Amino acid sequence: MSEETKSITVKEMKDDAILDIKVNKNFYMMCKAAMFILFKEAQDADEKQSADLVKAIMEKKYEDLNDKQRILYTLTLLVAEIEKQAVENNLFNEKTVTAEDIKAASEK
Repeated sequence: MSEETKSITVKEMKDDAILDIKVNKNFYMMCKAAMFILFKEAQDADEKQSADLVKAIMEKKYEDLNDKQRILYTLTLLVAEIEKQAVENNLFNEKTVTAEDIKAASEK
């Protein structure tokens, strides 16, 4: 019995495509939380591992990163772009938080 090669049609963005997407606060907070969880996971495993993770995404080419580094890199770029646009459009509110506030929020 011969194995038949099957193919499917997929959609892929054009190489020169640039999108302008709308992001609300909930999506922004989900991205930040995902980024924080990855970093915290590395930090909990080993303090040096978290430092190496940050160093790798800042110094290596994307194609030289491992899967976890690529995910953190991608989320970092996404959050940075959201924050850049929020600043440009005066969409940030400043508030004072205590260490207790941060701890309580991280335990939710």
